Amino acid sequence: MNEILQTISEWVSLPTWILSAFLIVLAALLLEFVYRAFVGHLERLAKKSHTLWDDAIVYAGRKPVSLLIWWQGVIMAARVVEPNSDFIGFSPDLLNAAQQLGLVLAATWFAFRLVTGFERAFVEERQRRDRQVDITTVSVLARIVRIAVLVTGVLTILAIFNIPISGFLAAGGVGGIAIGLAARDLLANFFGGFMVFMDRPFSVGDWIRSPDQEIEGVVEQIGWRMTTIRKFDKRPMYVPNASFTTITVENPSRMTHRRIFEHIGVRYDDFAAIRDIIDGIRSMIIDHADLDDSQTTMVHFNVYGASSLDIMIYCFTHTTVWTEYHRIREDVLLRVGSIIQSHGAEIAFPTRTLKIDTELAVSDEGAQAS
Repeated sequence: MNEILQTISEWVSLPTWILSAFLIVLAALLLEFVYRAFVGHLERLAKKSHTLWDDAIVYAGRKPVSLLIWWQGVIMAARVVEPNSDFIGFSPDLLNAAQQLGLVLAATWFAFRLVTGFERAFVEERQRRDRQVDITTVSVLARIVRIAVLVTGVLTILAIFNIPISGFLAAGGVGGIAIGLAARDLLANFFGGFMVFMDRPFSVGDWIRSPDQEIEGVVEQIGWRMTTIRKFDKRPMYVPNASFTTITVENPSRMTHRRIFEHIGVRYDDFAAIRDIIDGIRSMIIDHADLDDSQTTMVHFNVYGASSLDIMIYCFTHTTVWTEYHRIREDVLLRVGSIIQSHGAEIAFPTRTLKIDTELAVSDEGAQAS
């Protein structure tokens, strides 16, 4: 091999060590090209399989291994160049550290992407099998594991370069106070997100609203610093997590029933039919298939209104789906109107009766005649 390199170097008029370094880099290039073709083939095979876990592994290894091939190729070329160069950056100790650094970076990157791939695979597998999955819990656990991977990688890199960790810990104790004061809002949002995860007032996909602030929509993402909410007009809203520690949050997605609460007015002229109307409405409410009579159900003459006899209707639907609820509510109101009409009565509307004193009217007519 050395003789072949010597012959080629004489033919191209280049030193043997330069030619060797060039061939090593070229070999790394070819190896990385073959690896990409191999991974592409694995990716196609993984997509044909019935599980998503192999897709996660292929996704995790694609870029980190490419980085490792290039890194090691460059380090090997530098080892060839080092004995023939006076450049101080090519010292053997530094090259050894750089080689270990490449391994640690590739391993850390691979583990980081593997956690992300497994997170996606777990959620998609559960959804594919129509099983309930708590996306918030999976996301938070995946973030914790990724942080642990990054911390382990950083500590390993510090150990490679013989940097004492105790010095960083001591500096962190002093600088932590300054950082805490400067990043007070950031830390408040971080712990706010942590409390959202612990207390679980809402999860990704829940419809939430706050009576304290103009916050209403569907939760799309719960991050460490802020929560993304998609409003019903499809505009995104980014709410700092610290806000959820000080405001009241309603979660309509977790309601068990939806309530129908109406007041229907009947004319005063139909007072004689009011009892029959109430009994008819009450029977309709109890017998309605979409209403839950095990919940509080009330139909009562409620109040003498300004221009109507008001009947209170209070009941709950089985469904919590917003669109289905409005269909049921519409049907109930139409049936109530039909019951009122069936008793010869009418729904009242605002009216005003003007009563004129007849004696005063006659005296005024006589005065005008004289």
